[in-house]
Amino acid sequence: MRAGVAALLLFIAASPAETVRTVPVTGEGASYWTRWRGPSGQGMVEGANYVDAWSNTENVKWRMTVPGDGHSSPIVWKDHLFLTTSREAGAKVSMLAYSRHDGRLLWETNVPTTRVEHKYGKNSHASASATTDGERIYASFGTHGLAAFDFNGKIVWHRTFGDLNNYHGSAGSPLLYKDRLFLYQDHQGSANLKSFVAAFDAKTGTTMWWRDRVETTGWGTPVVITTGERDELIVSSQRKVYSYNPDTGDEFWTVRGNMFEVIPTPIAGHGFVFASSGRAGPTFAIRPGGSGDVTASHVAWSSPRGSPFVPSSIIHGDLLYQINDMQSILTVFHAKTGELAYQERLGVAMKEGFSASPVAVGNLLYFTNDEGQTFVVEAGPTFKLRRVNELRARVLASPALVGGMWYWRTDTELLAIGK
Repeated sequence: MRAGVAALLLFIAASPAETVRTVPVTGEGASYWTRWRGPSGQGMVEGANYVDAWSNTENVKWRMTVPGDGHSSPIVWKDHLFLTTSREAGAKVSMLAYSRHDGRLLWETNVPTTRVEHKYGKNSHASASATTDGERIYASFGTHGLAAFDFNGKIVWHRTFGDLNNYHGSAGSPLLYKDRLFLYQDHQGSANLKSFVAAFDAKTGTTMWWRDRVETTGWGTPVVITTGERDELIVSSQRKVYSYNPDTGDEFWTVRGNMFEVIPTPIAGHGFVFASSGRAGPTFAIRPGGSGDVTASHVAWSSPRGSPFVPSSIIHGDLLYQINDMQSILTVFHAKTGELAYQERLGVAMKEGFSASPVAVGNLLYFTNDEGQTFVVEAGPTFKLRRVNELRARVLASPALVGGMWYWRTDTELLAIGK
């Protein structure tokens, strides 16, 4: 389960916990939910005015039918809430803008489409979550490309790259950083497109740098972390975790050991980057920094199996929480050492039963399964289930939380839940 104690103490001394973290959204955007997993990039919610109990009728402020289908999570800026959706089996994809006040549809903009991408039954043609800087909204539509919209719904720029050939379809979300947008697409390759990670100018869509990749499968979203000395673009992918220079695309380091399929977004804290992969595969606690293959020198601890396949992990205090969606088992580690705090089942065992990533508000953590059940768990080293909330709808998207309101996307609706 763990590396040697001496090595671990060396890692902790060399990389203080407070200096390694995901680069958060700052300025006005920190008040909203502008990207996948919110301002922190890892599901942590500021504020204490959020209800912890609801149903499909209790504490529902408004609800609105969402046209088409998609698993992308809502993002929020001021009074606007944005979602992507798809129709006609992926031949038509669009950006939707809603009013946070009452759920009214403000506008819908269709994106020019090309060849329809094959997808797995559980995936959708609108699984990647959008992101915004308050001037434009950015979204990835897989084979249909990367697009930027203004707040009136006009397409500012649209980039296509070629045909994607991923046997489960596309899913990874773009990431804003400074003046650029990061996207990586791993797939089996086509005549006109290899796997890649790239940076695009947020204003114009112009390529700032591009790196071809050898990986052939993946659905992940990158993160940018800071080590206190430099920023690193982290891509957890097939077989390896990569660190790139976010300014140039040059490779900093790699860690071997991921499994063939990777979906969870990495998180950071306590001096480490935490990366999980595969259908109940391993999780690695990696000390960032270094150069080249750092598998032997920078992996502090690892769990051999039991990690989530789809949902990302979350850190609360000194603990790392993971929901294994192959067996519906919550596993909690002491983040610094990898020591197991506890394991408990949430609901009934279901294969691929959780898709939404957890969020934390105050001392409570929320884990939502595909049947719309949210398990409210008290933070701490022992298991305490506060309650189970029932939306009685299929839920594969993660929620957005702003100003005391929960915004949930189900398979058919958008709901605002609050006092």
